[in-house]
Amino acid sequence: MSSPPVPFDPELGAVLAVLAEYVSPSITLDTLDALRAAREVIPSQTDEELSRDGALVVGEHTAPGPHGDVPLLVCRPAGAATPLPAIYYTHGGGMMFGDARTGLDDLLDWALELGLVVVSVEYRLAPEHPHPVPVDDCYAGLVWTAEHAAELGADPARLVVGGPSAGGGLAAALALMARDRGGPALIGQLLMCPMLDDRNDTPSAAQMAGLGIWDRTSNETGWTALLGDARGGPDVSPYAAPARAGDLSGLPPAFVDVGSAETFRDEDVAYATRLWQAGGQAELHVWPGAFHGFDLMAPQAVLSQEARAARLRWLRRLLA
Repeated sequence: MSSPPVPFDPELGAVLAVLAEYVSPSITLDTLDALRAAREVIPSQTDEELSRDGALVVGEHTAPGPHGDVPLLVCRPAGAATPLPAIYYTHGGGMMFGDARTGLDDLLDWALELGLVVVSVEYRLAPEHPHPVPVDDCYAGLVWTAEHAAELGADPARLVVGGPSAGGGLAAALALMARDRGGPALIGQLLMCPMLDDRNDTPSAAQMAGLGIWDRTSNETGWTALLGDARGGPDVSPYAAPARAGDLSGLPPAFVDVGSAETFRDEDVAYATRLWQAGGQAELHVWPGAFHGFDLMAPQAVLSQEARAARLRWLRRLLA
């Protein structure tokens, strides 16, 4: 029997009550097409919108990958002296939604405030493209970014990977792959409420079932889309589910954050703990009463502002 759910932060809970009319906590493969169609009604940000009135130069590039070409969206401060540090961004969306223009607002703020090149990868989505396609796309784009850093105005010696949710899981996987393959030397991994463990069996997954955003049912849907019948079994690659990695030594410093009232709480806390136990550096934040994606869906909430400020402080220290 699972414990009672963690109460939502009052301010976030009020937002969630409004969202509940439009967003179900439980996504199934049967509802995937309809949800995608609904999202397509919302237009992506144009290059002009991303440029912030010309403050950022926006361009598109293509990296060759094992499953075909991988599009990359690159945004960098106009007129800045190069080379600049770079953040390689893997968007969220449960492995099934999103594109390279998804969720960039905070990244573009950081680009202007800290002087960063942002490279956002358009990886192929499950279930049409199961593992290893999404992470292979991301790794191919990362390698290309490091090799072509000069033309992007980026410093290959100051490269950070990062992303939210499924993108956080992909960023963690990229850090593992880069270590294991002698790939790009990363200086940090920014893991925002990352999706790390296909087993979906933690106390927080049971505790928050049917509540908030992205509950245990949605999580099973996302992992099944990525892994099929292998989900939860003995043979899942750590490059699909980084919580499966036996060895977390030799990885770049990590920022890990998560809400206390969400499915991913316990797997994310466990991942940060294992990074410390392996002799690594990790900064962990568990935002009290926060649901999954709280900072995107309730950006004005006090807790959302604190979360964004903590990420920015970590990045600033890392790049200093």
